[in-house]
Amino acid sequence: MNRSSRPDSRLPTLAELQTRVDAWISQFEEGYFHPLTNLARLSEEVGELAREVNHRFGQKTRKASEAEGDLGMEMADILFVLICMANREGIDLQEAFDRMMEKVESRDEHRWTKKT
Repeated sequence: MNRSSRPDSRLPTLAELQTRVDAWISQFEEGYFHPLTNLARLSEEVGELAREVNHRFGQKTRKASEAEGDLGMEMADILFVLICMANREGIDLQEAFDRMMEKVESRDEHRWTKKT
């Protein structure tokens, strides 16, 4: 994980990301897209990530005329749409993420071989 682009090298919290996205979206009359539109946008972005992963690691090679994509930007596009969806529905992503991690950490505690 590269933090060199941030002057204070501190990663923003999910709440800070949600606030930043909300401040940007709130300046426009249109506001947040409808949930089904956001779901379609999310599907598009996941498809773009899948295409880049397939070009890099799969059997489908990139066309000679195609520039190399940016995995990080594709992931960030997905995160942006997820934050938009959460903001529109009033979901606190930090609280939701913490609950999800508690579920995974307890459910899968003995599922995988731990490093020693």
